[in-house]
Amino acid sequence: MKEEIQPTYYPEATVTCACGNTWKTGSTAEAIKTDVCSACHPFFTGEQRIVDSEGQVDRFYKKLKSHEEMQKEKDARITKMILADKVEDRQAALDKLLPYQRSDFDGLFEAMTGLPVIIRLIDPPLHEFMPDEHEILEAVITNKINDTVDQEKEDLLVNIQNLHESNPMMGLRGVRLSVMMPEIVSMQVRAIFEAAADVKLRGFEPKPEVMIPLTGHINELHFIQPKLEEIASKVMQEKGVEFDYKFGTMIEIPRAGLTADEIAETAEFFSFGTNDLTQFTFGYSRDDAERNFLVKYVEDGILPKNPFQTIDIPGVGQLMDLTVKKGRATRTDLEVGICGEHGGDPESIDWCYRIGLDYVSCSPFRVPVARLAAAQSALNQRQ
Repeated sequence: MKEEIQPTYYPEATVTCACGNTWKTGSTAEAIKTDVCSACHPFFTGEQRIVDSEGQVDRFYKKLKSHEEMQKEKDARITKMILADKVEDRQAALDKLLPYQRSDFDGLFEAMTGLPVIIRLIDPPLHEFMPDEHEILEAVITNKINDTVDQEKEDLLVNIQNLHESNPMMGLRGVRLSVMMPEIVSMQVRAIFEAAADVKLRGFEPKPEVMIPLTGHINELHFIQPKLEEIASKVMQEKGVEFDYKFGTMIEIPRAGLTADEIAETAEFFSFGTNDLTQFTFGYSRDDAERNFLVKYVEDGILPKNPFQTIDIPGVGQLMDLTVKKGRATRTDLEVGICGEHGGDPESIDWCYRIGLDYVSCSPFRVPVARLAAAQSALNQRQ
């Protein structure tokens, strides 16, 4: 059953996104669904709108529409970049995407001045950035039924199908994608550091921390991280400015945890991607497990809890503990945290505190629970 969300009223005609972006409307406003800016939810629809008391589309809605049009243009350029046959063509497409990325990071660094901002480089497999295969297939079939031809759509369908992998979450994604197509992350890092430099020149204090996802072997970092550090240094030289930054990695692959002492020689911080780490440790596909058997496993006592909601301390938790110890044996000041849904779960937060993690990351609506759980863990440890 679809949950019915009641409208929220703003007497002062001010709407603030969870990320802090604020717009003022022209009159008393009614927000339908959630109030999110395009930076937080780029695929919003016209239903997420602000209308004034006379039913006219106000300035906020117009701004949303302009963001929506910009997102469509960005999506088209992403598709072109992915489908490029030659490195030169892909680079040309990436050059056009660079201003979008730089603009996003610019606002982020300004809003977070003086605070560290961890930015994860591209992680999902490329097919997730493509138009929906079923929609394109339906359009192609409809055209054939109507004896019409749309060669562009037919070619797009073939290309999407060619990106198919038998197990995409264990395929070409994360650092592996960075190794195979380094120009993509090179553009992202240039955008990050150009934005940070611009913000620094305006008097703010950016503190970027760049996170390389899905590392499984130290040689992956040896291959890609020096290239990215070179870009960072080059941008600061071009801009005539300096600021502190870090390069780190996500610990999502059990092998990375077991070799954390090696990984920490290059990575300056760790962040546990506990969703993937749980998948790879248990050998479960999260979506398939929760749909097919995980509920029964919990109901019948085979598992005490859903390991994707609460960290499995005897298994995944012990691997995390080992990772922290091995990593800090190499780099004593290693910053370690987690990102994922576990970051908002009180039991998981308590475990993270006990093994010495520096922070947890969670979605905005779970921040109050996370803060309370962290405080309770700290008090319990003192007793």
